Amino acid sequence: MARPTAQVLTLLELLQSGGVRTMAELAERLGVEPRTVRRYVGHLVDLEVPVESVRGRYGGYRLAAGYRLPPLMLSDDEALAVLLGLVAGRRAGLATATGTAGETAAAKIRRVLPSRTADRLDAVLASLAFTAEPGELPAPQTGVLLTVADAVRHHRPISLQYTSGDGLRSARVLHPFGLVNHAGRWYVTGADPEVGEDRTFRLDRIADARTLPGSFEPPPAGDDPATRLLASMARTPRRHAVTLRMHGTLEQIRTRLPASIAEVRECGAEGWQSVEIRAESLDWLPAVLAALDLPFVIERPDELRDRVVALAERLAASGRASS
Repeated sequence: MARPTAQVLTLLELLQSGGVRTMAELAERLGVEPRTVRRYVGHLVDLEVPVESVRGRYGGYRLAAGYRLPPLMLSDDEALAVLLGLVAGRRAGLATATGTAGETAAAKIRRVLPSRTADRLDAVLASLAFTAEPGELPAPQTGVLLTVADAVRHHRPISLQYTSGDGLRSARVLHPFGLVNHAGRWYVTGADPEVGEDRTFRLDRIADARTLPGSFEPPPAGDDPATRLLASMARTPRRHAVTLRMHGTLEQIRTRLPASIAEVRECGAEGWQSVEIRAESLDWLPAVLAALDLPFVIERPDELRDRVVALAERLAASGRASS
């Protein structure tokens, strides 16, 4: 017969799988009498595990939210999934300023894994390679991230203490629409209620975020925060403002000019698109246009036209050269 402690832990694992578990089901799974199940539930309650009793025909017990995390029972596959998720999250820039929390969580799970499962995990991590180097990107504070996320969910305005890229500090008010993780960085998109314009802020530059009284009307369903973010990046003022007309589909153009770099709109002529790009340098653009292999017309600036002609002449000269 299983020892009572093991039975209590098995009961916890059953409750953590979700939903209401009937007394008959729990008694059958544990191989004990209903009164013993009640005693095991009492042990969990004594350990401050929030077990609720549900009355009625389909009543029984369920696990409720508590003020702290109770002991968590994970299967081998679940433990591996959590640990691999922590590794992948750190690589993808999903950590917060308390990034050590991910490391300590992984260490706690790793310490209690059965040796066979730990060996499997070590084999995966030892053989796993990434095509991109891990980025050393600044991470947002956990408190800021949670405050902003709660404001997004409940449509509450927030005040921000923000430091811009040039070091200018300011206090902002925002109606936050959504959180976006792009290229390893966290952003919040929303509207400035004073001017009624969209705004985007990097979370790692927010020193403090506080919820304000009141609420706001969220944008229409389908108005994607990620799309808003990419559009705002493409509109960010740069040294050069480039305008092109290009013959091709949106899908073809996006293979080389993603939404964070270029705005693409249909223009009057059939099959032609208007493309607007803001860039600090034009050095990279001629090669991208050549790689697209689509007919295009440069409307501005003249400097880009000269660079495209120069690249074409170099390519022609290389193509004519013999060994």
